Amino acid sequence: MNGASVVDIGRPAIRRRRILSRSLRGGLKGGEYTWAVAFVVPYIAVFLTFVAYPVVYGLWMGSEASLYRELFADPIYQSTVVNTVLYLALGVNVKMFLALLLSGFFMRPGWWMKVLLLIFVLPWAVPQISTSISIHWMLNGEWGFLNNALYTLFHVEGPSWLNDRWMALGAVILSHIWKFTPFWTLILLAGRMAIPLEIRDTAKVDGATGLRGFVHITFPLLANLYLISTLLSTIFLLGDYNAVAFVSGGGPANSTHVLATLGIRNAFEMAQPRLGVAALMSALPLVIPLVIILMRKLRTAEVQL
Repeated sequence: MNGASVVDIGRPAIRRRRILSRSLRGGLKGGEYTWAVAFVVPYIAVFLTFVAYPVVYGLWMGSEASLYRELFADPIYQSTVVNTVLYLALGVNVKMFLALLLSGFFMRPGWWMKVLLLIFVLPWAVPQISTSISIHWMLNGEWGFLNNALYTLFHVEGPSWLNDRWMALGAVILSHIWKFTPFWTLILLAGRMAIPLEIRDTAKVDGATGLRGFVHITFPLLANLYLISTLLSTIFLLGDYNAVAFVSGGGPANSTHVLATLGIRNAFEMAQPRLGVAALMSALPLVIPLVIILMRKLRTAEVQL
């Protein structure tokens, strides 16, 4: 009886181990399972090394409350928060609105429209660093192209564009809009082209053409894609370093920094890596809700554009 009871007690544990082994193996047997493990292990190692470890280490570096007290008391950080809000509000919304309008413009038929679309996409295809540096020197107050053109054509002395906070920040925002509007235009153009022709033809028969067709047919079908693109654009823009770093350089007098460039400044120029990480981590209260909303929208987007 005692031997039987010991066996009976051990059977559930053995059964659980077998069930766990089967769930891990799936339908793979023998050498197939070995090859599967051989292919999966490198990906897990790369994920732990280059994704999990940096994130956990960054959270640890920016975990001290004293860092945030010092950061929030810094007037440069306070102006950086204002710059970041303006950068996001204008950079994202103006860019996406223009992309929505231009996607309708490029829906027109004709070979010339395809050529125009190709030319329109070129600013996005060119590397961002080189274009940002070109814009920086174009706006130079002494020998920049823009001021030279103003003087040559109108005999007007142009301002020092990058020596004023708001003009420099405006230049950064405009350079970002110019650079990335073509990309989001292509995304929304693809969404417009995915609308079935039957829906468009039916709308035309019912008199829903022009603005009415856009308001009642096109935009409702594009709304989900537009929202997802806006969320992605906001997340991308929060981490944008190149535009500010190479157009205004954060100047004048550190007045045009955004969180991405301020974190690099604190970490490297000021030799305070923990304070730099804290500056970047202060964006998490905005990033986390955006990611959650994005995941929910993607989960409910099966039947929508």
